[in-house]
Amino acid sequence: MNLDRLTIDSARTAVEQRATTAVELAQSCYAKIQKEDGQVGAFLTLSHDRALEQAERIDRMAAEGKPLPPLAGVPVGIKDVMSTRGVRTTAGSKSLDTYVPPYDCTAVSRMEAAGAVILGKLNCDEFAMGSSNENSAYRPVRNPRDLDRVPGGSSGGSAAAVAADMAVATLCSDTGGSIRQPASFCGVVGLMPTYGRVSRYGLIAFASSLDHIGPLTKTVKDAATVLGVIAGHDPMDSTSADVPVPDYVADLQKPIAGLKLGVAKEYFADGLDDEIRHAVESAIDRLKQLGCEIVPVSLPHTPYAIPTYYLIATAEASSNLARYDGVRYSHRARGFRTLSEMYRRSRDEGFGPEVKRRIMLGTYALSAGYYDAYYLKAQKVRTLLTRDFQQAFAKVDAIVTPTSPTAAFRLGEKSNDPLSMYLADIYTVTADLAGIPGLSIPCGQTKENLPIGLQILGRHFDESTILRVAHAYEQASS
Repeated sequence: MNLDRLTIDSARTAVEQRATTAVELAQSCYAKIQKEDGQVGAFLTLSHDRALEQAERIDRMAAEGKPLPPLAGVPVGIKDVMSTRGVRTTAGSKSLDTYVPPYDCTAVSRMEAAGAVILGKLNCDEFAMGSSNENSAYRPVRNPRDLDRVPGGSSGGSAAAVAADMAVATLCSDTGGSIRQPASFCGVVGLMPTYGRVSRYGLIAFASSLDHIGPLTKTVKDAATVLGVIAGHDPMDSTSADVPVPDYVADLQKPIAGLKLGVAKEYFADGLDDEIRHAVESAIDRLKQLGCEIVPVSLPHTPYAIPTYYLIATAEASSNLARYDGVRYSHRARGFRTLSEMYRRSRDEGFGPEVKRRIMLGTYALSAGYYDAYYLKAQKVRTLLTRDFQQAFAKVDAIVTPTSPTAAFRLGEKSNDPLSMYLADIYTVTADLAGIPGLSIPCGQTKENLPIGLQILGRHFDESTILRVAHAYEQASS
């Protein structure tokens, strides 16, 4: 089976029409993984038995002429920060090296209920903390477009698997850009839904008020299909919103002519690579040709987004990761003499350098005497950033920006400069802080043939509009 550019639509149709089988699709993906993933490093754990059992069930349904669910037979991968029953789940960390969850993440169970065939778990920065996928405790992920470059992070394995045609779609998380930035670097579509649109139950928490679950796919229609499957209220997640879920795929056909698209000057300031600027401006011109009205807007508190994010995210990480103490689960050191020594050594051995750095930053920000000066002030600035978007969306239907200030950088290029690495998220963290949906779609490439991403941001729970805009652009550019 030729996996190149295989989409959810074409995979499901092929299974439904018996042009192939779900088992053959899964086996073709596994053959591709075996052949190419040694270089790329996208997968950490494969779930052959679970995948083939599901594929056989789908094939029986197809043979009996039963109606097939929307993801029937579609081979997918799951970022290794989502719990999967009976399948090792590490979060890219040695602290969870042997952890096998007894339950499924809600989004995973909804994918499987819709017919998806889960191939395995995908590599990521440890506990989703990183922008390059070099922080995995196991191995770095390489960009399939250029193996000397990073795929982005923290969902680097998820983006690389789709870009390398090892999976048709992947499910991953976004806390500060971890879906959209890898999508930009690898040349695929990445959708971060509104906070609360998709249940976080079963997601290994990094920063609970910022974490989102969403898809990486090859087309906008595929992203809309996956979102339709995983969206919706879940009583197991207290932050899950009880908001109606529209038919995202049907909404793609609505015209975009007449929509007002905002362009914020703050996203085109110093630091933006000239090639990125040119590609994004060309994409904005194309949207104008499609009938959209381009409206200048201002998001004046954008310069404060990075420090605000790295205070709130690290504070919440410090709190969430306190449970990894070697007592009930997670890595436990050997040869300790006291309980405090066990805690200290277990955490020291289990966590990598970036995770330790963020725990220390967050613990400091929450400590007595500093809480008001740092964490509380960051939450106030977060409110100002959210108001910026609310005021902009009073004038426009969506906002278009670059996804990243640069294309994919080389492996090791920023490893010793954390601040430079953090600044790679400058165009993505604002949406996470405000809780709004965002999407990255390819909009060209550099002279070195590296993908460039266009980011489209929307109002809370208005994923339909950003998907419509992205789909229209995709169709006009294909």
